[in-house]
Amino acid sequence: MSEWQLVCGSNGLRVLSFVPVVASIVAAPIVIPRLFKSSNLDAIPTIGSNSWFGSWLAGYKFYVNAIDLIQEGYEKYNRAPFKITDISHWIVVLSSRQHVEEIRKAPDDVLSLREAKNDEVKLEYTMGSELFHNPYHIEVVRAQLTRSINTRHPEIIDEISAAFEESLGLKDNEWKGVPAINTIQQVVCRTSNRMFVGLPLCRNKDWVDLNIRHTIDIFLGALVIRQFPRVLSSFITNFVTNIPKSRKEGTKLLGPIIEERLKLQEEYGKDWADKPNDLLSWMLDEAPDGPERTAELLTARVLSINVAAIHTTSNSFGHALFLLAANPQYIQPLRDEVDSVVEKEGWSKASLGKMYKIDSFLRETQRVIGIGAVSMTRKALKDFTFSDGTFIPKGTRVVAPALPLHLDDQYYDNAQVFDPFRFSNMRDGGEGAKHQFASTSPEYLPFGHGKHACPGRFFAVTELKTMLAHVVATYDVKLEDNQARPKEIRFGVDIAADQSASVMFRKRV
Repeated sequence: MSEWQLVCGSNGLRVLSFVPVVASIVAAPIVIPRLFKSSNLDAIPTIGSNSWFGSWLAGYKFYVNAIDLIQEGYEKYNRAPFKITDISHWIVVLSSRQHVEEIRKAPDDVLSLREAKNDEVKLEYTMGSELFHNPYHIEVVRAQLTRSINTRHPEIIDEISAAFEESLGLKDNEWKGVPAINTIQQVVCRTSNRMFVGLPLCRNKDWVDLNIRHTIDIFLGALVIRQFPRVLSSFITNFVTNIPKSRKEGTKLLGPIIEERLKLQEEYGKDWADKPNDLLSWMLDEAPDGPERTAELLTARVLSINVAAIHTTSNSFGHALFLLAANPQYIQPLRDEVDSVVEKEGWSKASLGKMYKIDSFLRETQRVIGIGAVSMTRKALKDFTFSDGTFIPKGTRVVAPALPLHLDDQYYDNAQVFDPFRFSNMRDGGEGAKHQFASTSPEYLPFGHGKHACPGRFFAVTELKTMLAHVVATYDVKLEDNQARPKEIRFGVDIAADQSASVMFRKRV
């Protein structure tokens, strides 16, 4: 999850256009000297400069041009480790498949994902101390949400269908241009919350708008909090950011539902009659006694899951939709596959699993574009030495270069070329589940890899596949005046779909 993906709309763009400059000026006297205390990293080559001023300038360039710099290091050092600075930290990029496997296997008390994300997003403050120190909701997503996909898929397709129809508002056979990402966010938020909190709240405009806005509040808040000493973090969170206001609004909307369910559970036990089968119910089952069983904290957990769900999925689908609209030759093969499967088996999770081309199109989109140039971010909590002798001192951040790996001809034939049916052809060749969208490997890292791979990826993949299948089966799409595909936006290591671009829709003819 990235701050740029979430705040690169028009208002966020104006704010973030100043972030690299302001952050560089504010941070330079404090953080740059720290970089030079890390002499244990001297053995690792640098992309950029090792000088005081050069590192400050390189930190600014990181926000503007990080993806190209990482690609440069990947090629220059022939998949060997190198380092780059983002103003406040050295980041060691570990470029080989072997390094990826060793990151995957490293214990959490040595290389920590949670502490790395806390540094980036200030989770203790943006999400709250309770959620950071006891993230039981993550296991609920990994287990109960994933297990429920099959039985609740009819609701997923129902919400996707209804949300697209209402958001597009098409008449007869007319073409209509709509703001793509805004439309997709509405569909994704409604569909996700059909699983999270159910009807009717998932269709409540105030709830939908709040969750989209809250994600922006979280990441803009993190950007602000990072500019101040840790001792001021609580003050900044409570009195400068919009996070408390968003939580209060969320509790006002979701709180009465939570209170009613707590009352029924207390009166009749966990298996009370007509208990909703949704994420909120599963969290109530797992919430420990005490403050966790309050409307405020349970709302905060639902909001945090929405942060992880809405914008990454929306940007992922935005990339795919732009590719589809710019390449109409791909629509018919996808449509033929969906029509054939649905005619025989109807809409279901099982039938979705037989749509190999739909799956491949989305997997290839993530390989070639994706939503981030790096993956598997970790912070070293102890000194650590990789098998090739690369020494990582305590406190250092390490990453795997996802995009360079994805575009490496060593791992993919004609890796620079978008081949929408690359993976469906591989599956036809007998390699099966290895090339499904949700599958991870050392050379396919959109979801990470190993035990810390995205816990919600199976739901996200189901949502994305159902959305794409529904679009090609129900609508014709194109770009206005045969424009070129809207260029993705890059900031730091993050990649977002163009937030202002439109796509033309009409009912399928």
